[in-house]
Amino acid sequence: MSPLFPALTARSERPALRFGDRALTHAELADAAGFLAARIAGERRIAVWATPTLGTAVGVVAALLAGVPAVPVNPRSGERELAHIVADSAPTLIVAEPDAILPPALAELARVDAGIAGAGAGAGAGAGAGAGAGAAGVGAGGAATEHPGDDAFPELSPEAPALIVYTSGTTGPPKGAVVPRRAIAATLDALEDAWQWTADDVLVHALPLFHVHGLILGILGPLRRGGSVRHLGRFDTEGVTRELSSGATMLFGVPTMYHRIAEALADDAALAKALAGARLLVSGSAALPVHDHERIAAATGRRVIERYGMTETLMNTSVRADGEPRAGTVGVPLGGVELRLVDESGVAFEAYDGETVGEIQVRGPNLFTEYLNRPDATEAAFTDGWFRTGDMAIRDPDGYVRIVGRKATDLIKSGGYKIGAGEIENVLLEHPGVREAAVTGEPDADLGERIVAWIVPARAEAPPSAEELADHVAAQLAAHKRPRTVRYLDALPRNDMGKIMKRALHG
Repeated sequence: MSPLFPALTARSERPALRFGDRALTHAELADAAGFLAARIAGERRIAVWATPTLGTAVGVVAALLAGVPAVPVNPRSGERELAHIVADSAPTLIVAEPDAILPPALAELARVDAGIAGAGAGAGAGAGAGAGAGAAGVGAGGAATEHPGDDAFPELSPEAPALIVYTSGTTGPPKGAVVPRRAIAATLDALEDAWQWTADDVLVHALPLFHVHGLILGILGPLRRGGSVRHLGRFDTEGVTRELSSGATMLFGVPTMYHRIAEALADDAALAKALAGARLLVSGSAALPVHDHERIAAATGRRVIERYGMTETLMNTSVRADGEPRAGTVGVPLGGVELRLVDESGVAFEAYDGETVGEIQVRGPNLFTEYLNRPDATEAAFTDGWFRTGDMAIRDPDGYVRIVGRKATDLIKSGGYKIGAGEIENVLLEHPGVREAAVTGEPDADLGERIVAWIVPARAEAPPSAEELADHVAAQLAAHKRPRTVRYLDALPRNDMGKIMKRALHG
């Protein structure tokens, strides 16, 4: 297949990566990743200690150049999860920043340091140019003495495994989704079309680098386009303001980040101005509440667009840059992606009415190949070539998709109705007395399941009453969608991506 990163092959001198004061051009990245690729070439599989650093990005690019499948490892994983991932994926090496302290579960692996000697020294403010990248240190193997050249690595099949990304493991040990090179190229090229993404775009984000959103979209996306990315290391609104005010054109975030932005906008004119100047604001990984959509749009004149993807499918849908930015939807299927909704018996809907809930199934070049070492789970995930996402949605007649939740936790069957938790959560979040909200179902002798609202009040000393919240929902949706029980919390349990962990919510 054609190179994943044409700008590296062409040795472009345009900025590629910047993490704090460390930066590389595409040509410098070609050198640094090329040296490391020569060191790891021929390995069966490598792990990458995926801290939000330049070394992580170089390590993953090196693996892709060398054709060695890479396993991004979450640095915040517990010992048991780490031990499972290492045993399951059986990497022969781990790539990490030189100063990274690895936990005992990884201590037995041979280590290669992704040290970029001198990277960023002399980089101008916002210039993204790094000096000295040619002296990239590769740790255990010693420094390479010459650039091996892109032709030194074999041409790879589109089906060759590129990454093995582990799922969150909410229903058992994490499963390793084998992502082929074909899926990465297909998704990033479909987003090029949907988002009008070009080499002139400069992306800013602060997402972790062990999952699809932060790594594939946030790092590999700009590199494939020949553009650049500035990673904040950790999210703060000051960093967003600084980068969007100094040449960045796009912002990727998750709802937690955009919620903090929405909260800050009223008192931060510089942030509002910076966001107003962005070409594209993208949210993903969970639904962005409509209330936050509206607050950001009112303060900046810019609409946040949402997209929908999974570890196993990369990206499935998005609101297009040239389409209607319809709050509460994840847009339309990307080019090459087929999407359908099916009922409980697996029969596909023949038409869409914007009301009926069904499970999303997808097929296309964006899909993973298999779950590593789990042929049983792989077989169960597909039906006639369609991947069963487990996500529930409604679809408008014009094709826009609205996610209402997960089949296992967010589809509530109450009084003969099938109810999506997501739409109730959005309405609850519109109440001025609610800061955070989650909706679950609990067994009910009369209704089958009753709707339970978990609320973090805006003012802990004066929370809205259960009756007030039930009436608020019934007025906006329908009486059968009102919460029958309300429970108050100081905070909702969330994972590293800001997703609410509903399995941790119980009475």
